[in-house]
Amino acid sequence: MLDCRFSRVILISCCLLVEICSPSAALSASPAEMISNFRVSHGLGRVTADSTLNRIAQEQATAMAAKDMLEHDAAGAFNSRIAPSRAGRAAENIAYGHDSFPKTLDQWIRSSGHRKNLLMQSASRVGIASAKSSKTGRTYWAMVIAGDYEQPGRAAAKAPPKAKSRERAPPPCRTSFMSFCLQR
Repeated sequence: MLDCRFSRVILISCCLLVEICSPSAALSASPAEMISNFRVSHGLGRVTADSTLNRIAQEQATAMAAKDMLEHDAAGAFNSRIAPSRAGRAAENIAYGHDSFPKTLDQWIRSSGHRKNLLMQSASRVGIASAKSSKTGRTYWAMVIAGDYEQPGRAAAKAPPKAKSRERAPPPCRTSFMSFCLQR
């Protein structure tokens, strides 16, 4: 009797494991959750989907699909496109060819530069989008990952105030000869 119960527990455990590890379970997770899980497995914080970053990623994916070209500047220079996000630090991953995000994410994970972006230390927000080329049917992907929103005046707050020097400034040069200052 005990062997029968133990066998049932093993069978149920195996079924649950298959369900958890199945591709359909991976497909049910959102792209932000999938990126977060990857980041957490590397000791970093989770990211949340951000509407501004989603819009920026969608514009990039749509521009690449319209041009049928994998190019970071397809929708304009990254610095200009990311400005509305008010992120102090941001990065972008692009790809084409895969119809599903899990396959695209796997491609990025296997690429050192893309992996570095996924594991950006200060990241807390992400936007992911795809668009299909009407010419070739190829799917283009764009991901924008960024840190928290900058606070107004944050840059000024970071710089320490300049201390007033008690030393007297040297007198101005009376005569200059071959880059040397001659004073009286």
